[in-house]
Amino acid sequence: MIKQTAGRDNLGDLAPKFAQLNDDVLFGEIWSREDKLSLRDRSMITISALMAQGLYPQLKSHIEMGKKHGIKKEEVVEMVTQLAFYTGWAKAWSTFPIINEVYADDSIKELHGGAFGMGEPNVNFAKYFIGNSYLKPLAKTESGIGFANVTFEPKCRNNWHIHKAEKGGGQVLICVEGEGWYQEEGKPAQSLKVGDIVVIPANVKHWHGAKKDSWFSHIAVEVPGENASNEWLETVTDEEYDKL
Repeated sequence: MIKQTAGRDNLGDLAPKFAQLNDDVLFGEIWSREDKLSLRDRSMITISALMAQGLYPQLKSHIEMGKKHGIKKEEVVEMVTQLAFYTGWAKAWSTFPIINEVYADDSIKELHGGAFGMGEPNVNFAKYFIGNSYLKPLAKTESGIGFANVTFEPKCRNNWHIHKAEKGGGQVLICVEGEGWYQEEGKPAQSLKVGDIVVIPANVKHWHGAKKDSWFSHIAVEVPGENASNEWLETVTDEEYDKL
């Protein structure tokens, strides 16, 4: 169980004792008793109780938590269908839109990312992208070669950047879905489609991303190098991008 801080984050100043009980007792002691009842089962019980009371803001939070604990969309739909007969038909109607919102990304994931799947929102690097991107780590060898599938929504692109290294280094892109762009500084943009491979030397300023009307996925292969690092630079402006 991940340490819960929601109480202190939201109510630490207003109701510090309540916040402490929420984080340390409810989640720290009760929810953490996974040897007695799994997190998945506890989520199912809590979702049922909150729906019965019509507590929809909390219900959304716990459906999100239940998703993280492995409850599938079709399972929570079935739960609500049964609960409708015990808690009220209107409460089921109010709950289904919440389910649709929480599981919205799942339908996208079924369609994009190629054979490897699109993974999760690329939150750790979001500040270096215009638009939404998704990341699915695939493998890493003992020698340090890393493989990850990166998916861009239409018009999404990363900032100009450089894979720095004193020796070796760089990156290889293997295109697996949709169409995109790759551009090195001072050169025309290169159109990419499934099956294309781009070898990016170390210390070359460049960017890559999706075309405006297509999702795009590529496997990024990180090549080990001496004193290797990534330097993120300015954005690819709409003016630059729209010219392509």
